Amino acid sequence: MTSAPRPALAIHSSFLPHTDPEASLAFYRDVLGFEVRLDVGGGPMRWITVGPADQPDTAFVLHPLLEGNGITAEEHAALRSVIAKGAYFGANLAATDLEGTFAAFEAAGAEIVQEPVDQDYGIRDCAVRDPAGNLIRIQQAAG
Repeated sequence: MTSAPRPALAIHSSFLPHTDPEASLAFYRDVLGFEVRLDVGGGPMRWITVGPADQPDTAFVLHPLLEGNGITAEEHAALRSVIAKGAYFGANLAATDLEGTFAAFEAAGAEIVQEPVDQDYGIRDCAVRDPAGNLIRIQQAAG
């Protein structure tokens, strides 16, 4: 049996929840340095697309926690709690200067989860939380 050629795929966007659109916008734009590509909706129901300026085809969509769709008030509250702890969503980023990047995050007042450290699995990384609690790990880029 021969397999058909697979289409070329690229990661286009990933979704991260926000609980405060203004705080999330400030973090991703001002602390991480991402450009804002879309900002739609209003109040807490804003969908904000951000990404690195030099990677126009890769983005995070910061989205509100939607109610309804069969999710009870208790489930919604539990979800908010899990997100706030950094145990639900997250992202791994890479930086060519991990120490400098960490220092900039620290100076900007980002919530530090882990200072730069050499991991047992062969990478050096650090971690911060965004305003909603999403865990953002930053790895030292190779080369």
